Amino acid sequence: MSGRVVVTGAAGLIGSALVRQLNLEGVDDVVAVDRLGTSEKWRHLVPLRFADYLDAEEFFPRIAADPDAFGKVDGVFHLGACSSTTERDASYLIANNVRRSQEIARWAIARDARFAYASSAATYGARESDLREDLNPNELRPLNMYGFSKHLFDQWMRREGLLRSAVGIKYFNVYGPNEDHKGSMRSVVAKAYEQLGERPAIELFKSYRPGIADGEQTRDFLYVKDAAAITAFLGRTTGAAGLYNVGAGRDRSWNDLARAVFAALDRPARITYVEMPEALRGKYQYRTVATVDRLRAAGWTREPTSLEDGVADYVRNYLTTGAVLGGESAAASPLPTFSATR
Repeated sequence: MSGRVVVTGAAGLIGSALVRQLNLEGVDDVVAVDRLGTSEKWRHLVPLRFADYLDAEEFFPRIAADPDAFGKVDGVFHLGACSSTTERDASYLIANNVRRSQEIARWAIARDARFAYASSAATYGARESDLREDLNPNELRPLNMYGFSKHLFDQWMRREGLLRSAVGIKYFNVYGPNEDHKGSMRSVVAKAYEQLGERPAIELFKSYRPGIADGEQTRDFLYVKDAAAITAFLGRTTGAAGLYNVGAGRDRSWNDLARAVFAALDRPARITYVEMPEALRGKYQYRTVATVDRLRAAGWTREPTSLEDGVADYVRNYLTTGAVLGGESAAASPLPTFSATR
């Protein structure tokens, strides 16, 4: 993409990482859209380069009143949504995650702009294996209203025939800098780092499934820098269309993650296991892992950042320093910078 790009959710975890990635690829003509409110996530925008910032409550009425308000737009990355898996206001989630998404999809595609949007692995519900994009969508059973809202939008895009040209990205467990505004929805890396400021051990849930030891439940953890690079890649790869799992393609245990945090701090690992709330036990997933065959077939061949390297970068260069993406020392990160090429 060489022309103007719109990024919604631009101050969020993946959104700000994506704007940073676009900047690294030489794309500065970005219209950044978000809801900053009273949070501190405005700080995530400070080091980034973009043409304009608009609050979502200004952006959506403007494109409704004047669809050509932003001139020729080459690409739209719609990452803005309520991402809380514990949000209980179903009406709010439908209005924000479904109706607003429909508005921007119609607008982008009518302008012949490339449209990529954030779906979620939460759409797979309780499944713990064979998480493929070509599963019968009518058989998916999301476990929470957030996942259901994402599923509803995926279904609408499919029914309207828009997935033949657009890209829906099913993110798995993304972690990394610029998630400080997410409160209880922050990654366990951020929560564990905070815990270690108050106590000597990291707390993980006990296992209630025979054959799986405490802390050996697994997830597909993806570092946010990788998530942003893949998102930019899918957005500019015109042959890519439909739903794509975006994860590391491998599962790692919560114990592995906790040990990586201790290693990043050069401290011996101390893990304690606590009771899981009763309300979670019946719908807790003991394993998630993305199948990334479609992503590979689209041309993405890079190996993901290892859990140990990603956690080390996050802890040492961001959590301990308070830096945000783009505001870190140029010499700080040991991870490679992804270029615009495949």
